[in-house]
Amino acid sequence: MSDYHVIAHAHGIYQLDADYIAEGLASVYLLEQQGRLAIIETGTASSAAHLLALIADLGYQPEQVDWIILTHIHLDHAAGAGTLMQHCPQATLVVHPRGARHMIDPQKLEAGTRAVYGDEQYQALYGALVPVAAQRVMSVEDQQTLDFNGRTLTFFDTPGHALHHICIHDSASNAVFTGDTCGLSYRQFDDADGRPLLFVTTTPVHFDPQAMRASINRIWALQPEALYLTHFGPVAASDDNRQQLFASLEAFVALAQQQDDEASLTEAILNWLTSQLTQRGLDGDQARRWLQTDARLNAQGLLVWRQRQAG
Repeated sequence: MSDYHVIAHAHGIYQLDADYIAEGLASVYLLEQQGRLAIIETGTASSAAHLLALIADLGYQPEQVDWIILTHIHLDHAAGAGTLMQHCPQATLVVHPRGARHMIDPQKLEAGTRAVYGDEQYQALYGALVPVAAQRVMSVEDQQTLDFNGRTLTFFDTPGHALHHICIHDSASNAVFTGDTCGLSYRQFDDADGRPLLFVTTTPVHFDPQAMRASINRIWALQPEALYLTHFGPVAASDDNRQQLFASLEAFVALAQQQDDEASLTEAILNWLTSQLTQRGLDGDQARRWLQTDARLNAQGLLVWRQRQAG
């Protein structure tokens, strides 16, 4: 079993690999509190069996899951929600108010994504979305709290990446589960001193640079001990990491003003990311292969933003 499959952190936090496309690409987090469980993120429909097996390996049962929490409803984070809810009879699904209706009736969400990817690729990546009964879905407002068996989870509305995005502060660890608000950081690109590469994700369709900057600053203002990124794992809420996020945000927006088509903008983003890694002595060719999809999705989101700005 890969080292990525289950990583135990302090305060009863387990990082589970979502088994999405490649190991080390997407995390699902399991929180244990006095014998009860909360799951943050779900991966895809095909992730569910893998995640339940990992949870069983840790000695837990699906009946112990009280909460399944989505940072947002992009399908690498949320496509497995309905399937996991079927297996966790005591669980309530927690989601941003803008996302709740799409979990209850996912037809439009699935149809829109199929239109982008095509049926074959969609099915391979995400699987059919399973509806969640309305009475098992809880929408959470900004700064709403949830008592998780004596452990307080606080939800923060954090647009910029998506309008339906929340981040979750955990009182036990003083950590924030950031979804995609605080960017991406893949462990294979940490340098020899353990310094991560961190960059924003500007995927379609709600990217907003001003909102993203404000949301990042809001998370840093909480002074968390760690940021648990969905892609991939915990990083420090350091000044250096915040500046990396802002530098990538400024660079991507500037590149979007210079490039008029997806292919050119994708290449420009990929070149920028590769340059950051080669400056650290890392393999640029490996970086280009791994980051190709992120660069393309970022380009698509930036172009949608540009069109919106143009009116």
